[in-house]
Amino acid sequence: MQYLYRDGDDFVFMDTASYEQHHVPSAVAGEAAHYLTEGAMALVPLYEGNPIAVELPASVVLRVTQTDPGVKGDRVSGALKPATLETGLVVQVPLFLEEGDLVKVDTRTGDYLTREK
Repeated sequence: MQYLYRDGDDFVFMDTASYEQHHVPSAVAGEAAHYLTEGAMALVPLYEGNPIAVELPASVVLRVTQTDPGVKGDRVSGALKPATLETGLVVQVPLFLEEGDLVKVDTRTGDYLTREK
């Protein structure tokens, strides 16, 4: 299913085959809510017509919306800094990353994986 938008405490998904929309309560979405952006694809299993979970791919690409600027020369040190992503999730990223960069994040652990182009 494709994630469309947030409606109060619910997340609205659309079945791409039937165009039927399903409201998923935030309690059911759980940690997956930290990785959902409009248009993202996820598996939403239904039981008797009600969503019971939100299953994401192993990794997603998200944009960095806020982070401290890197210091010249810190590119090799391996140190990390916090970065807020477009969904509000905060992850530790290398010092060379800047606002606006795209990063791949592991949805199982919440860890930074790599920078995307």
